[in-house]
Amino acid sequence: MKALAGLRVLDLTHMLSGPYATLLLADMGADVIKIEPPHGEATRVLLADDPAHSIDGMGAYFLFLGRNKQSVTLNLKDPEARPLLDALVARADIVISNFSVGVADRLGLAHDRLAQVNPRIITCAITGFGETGPHRHHASFDMVAQATGGGMTLTGSGDVPLRAGLPIGDLGGGLMATIGILAAVQARHTTGRGQHVDISMQDVQVSLLSYMATMFGLSGRIPPAVGNGHFVHVPYNSYPTADGHIILAIITDDSWLRLLAALDLPALDTPEHRRQPGRLQARERIDAALAERLLARPRHDWLPLLRAADIPCAPVQDLAEVLTDPQVLARNMVVDVPHPGGRRTRQPGNPIKLSSTHEDTFAAPPLLGQDNAAVYRDLLGLDDQTILDLHARGIV
Repeated sequence: MKALAGLRVLDLTHMLSGPYATLLLADMGADVIKIEPPHGEATRVLLADDPAHSIDGMGAYFLFLGRNKQSVTLNLKDPEARPLLDALVARADIVISNFSVGVADRLGLAHDRLAQVNPRIITCAITGFGETGPHRHHASFDMVAQATGGGMTLTGSGDVPLRAGLPIGDLGGGLMATIGILAAVQARHTTGRGQHVDISMQDVQVSLLSYMATMFGLSGRIPPAVGNGHFVHVPYNSYPTADGHIILAIITDDSWLRLLAALDLPALDTPEHRRQPGRLQARERIDAALAERLLARPRHDWLPLLRAADIPCAPVQDLAEVLTDPQVLARNMVVDVPHPGGRRTRQPGNPIKLSSTHEDTFAAPPLLGQDNAAVYRDLLGLDDQTILDLHARGIV
């Protein structure tokens, strides 16, 4: 049995931040019912026409984000859909959306209203700037969150601001939404009532500034962008080898001495370099010497030597290398997920490993409205003719 078995989630999300949150909940066993407009959620069409990155008109976005979920259609803009929404809410634990501020209220999804239907309901809204504050109505996507959260000025070498290669604005919002929802579930065990979870993508990025924001609070100085280097530790960087890059992350003085022995670089073993402040002052010289030494041989020669000396190091892996990495495979972090048409895709697995309620199963992402009958008939008790009538009127 999975950890969240028995929790029912109504998923009204779109694009990435919200669907990623509900993916995590679904992978851990929650019964996630994805409620889509009759024409389908926007993520369905992303890459859908790209034959290299789609299956039968379902693109890579939805192939990943849709797994382990059910799909029903419901036109929330139609007032006649409200009774169906309320009937679902009455049987649910969680309602999650990531509309712009104000849209959820207009669609009847405000927590106060849904709590009248089901006092135990937990609602969650992921927005760019949160539901309070002077910027709450500003439009936002991943890059907006990264820009307004400060991280772009810390990424790269400082010449131009750079966004992270991964969409951490969206994914961070989804992660924090999952944490907030599970906290509300725990609180409900004590209070017996649900509550609302308000997630701001900008808030999340500010939280991720962590000790760097604290440094600024102490000194008033903005930490510089140092590329793959570190503003304190040296050597701490990526270095070219004969066939790719490796990283070294030397934190302690003892590690530095072991590194010099492993790489046979006695010229760098000076009294000044034996302590971190001296190495920081000599960053350019040290990095240049390491780059010259490492370039002489391929990664598979250096890594065993470095690991034998207990040096924090790693190859810089591209996606092909990551997805065939023995450690990644041993952790079941690459999984086969079926498609309704019979083909299968290789996707990232579930990173949350629990000792007794961790069951890795991955159901196919649903076709649009695939579960209308199962949800409206079996869960809500509607007869087939009523469902047909709702469909004919464009409500489902």
